[in-house]
This record gives sequence, C-alpha cells and structure tokens, in this order.
Amino acid sequence: MKMSRRAKRMERHHARHKQPGLNMVSLMDIFTILVFFLLVSSSTVHQLPSRKDIRLPTSVAQRVPQETLVITVAPGQILIDGRKVVEISEVLADDSTLIPALEQELHFQATKSRIASFTDASEQGRAVTIMGDEDISYALLRKILNTCREANYTRVAFAALQASRVGRDAS
Repeated sequence: MKMSRRAKRMERHHARHKQPGLNMVSLMDIFTILVFFLLVSSSTVHQLPSRKDIRLPTSVAQRVPQETLVITVAPGQILIDGRKVVEISEVLADDSTLIPALEQELHFQATKSRIASFTDASEQGRAVTIMGDEDISYALLRKILNTCREANYTRVAFAALQASRVGRDAS
C-alpha cells in the first residue's frame, strides 16, 4: 500500500518533533555542583557587615565574637542591623544621657529575638556589638552605652579589625 503525500509529510513532521529523553548525566552534574555550593556557602563564620565609611580600630583579641545585634555608628546616623534609628546631630544636640529612639528600637529587637525566650537573658543581660569609627566622640559613645544598659544590653562588644601577628612582632 502506497502512502499519500500528506501522510508522508505528517510522518516526517512527527519524526522531527519527538520528545528528547532526559539526560541524567547533566542532571547529576548540576545537583553535585549545587550540593558543593551549599556546603561552601553555609559556613559557621559570622561576619560583621562592612561599611566603607567606617575605619574600625585594630585589636589583638584571639576569641571569635558571637553573633549578636549590631549597632553601627555611621558618620551621620546610628543604625541597628542596617536600619536607620536616629541622626547623630539630634543625639548630640540633646542634653539627655539616653537616646530614646535607640532605646525603643533595642526593646523592639529584644522582643523579636530568640534570646528573649530564655529566662536567664533577663538576668545576664543581652549581647550587642557596637561598630563605629575609631574617631567617634566619647560623649556619643557614652550615650549609646547608657542606652544599651537601660535596655538590658549589658554584654557589650566593640567591633575591631584583628591586627596581624607579623606586624605586632616586628614593632
């Protein structure tokens, strides 16, 4: 039996548009790369947010800091975890020893943190890291520390760059 021209054309069309099989080798390569990426990117090293406008002081401490709430004292403003809290000009113009906006934000952060669920957090005090330029004024730093103390953030750490041992031994 001879096929018509239309039947031959339809057969060629269907032969051209077959669904290709799934290439398992490529799929396994992709999943292997994905697993290695996830292993490398899920490191336990905590890194403070970096800012180009802040020059951190240097330190020779050997202990690794734990992950805490970060108060950043930028050149014109005070930030908590990257969110603006208050302008420094307002803080320095006020005669109070506390910073109300910072205290309010610290109380808010305490209610939403995991540490708030522990009973000993109220006894020990919460931990906070202050990251500021090495040239910030003492009056501003004192107000920040007083506000932290009032909000029960008594375990205060200051962010600093770790000095190299080679540079220390040479001097």
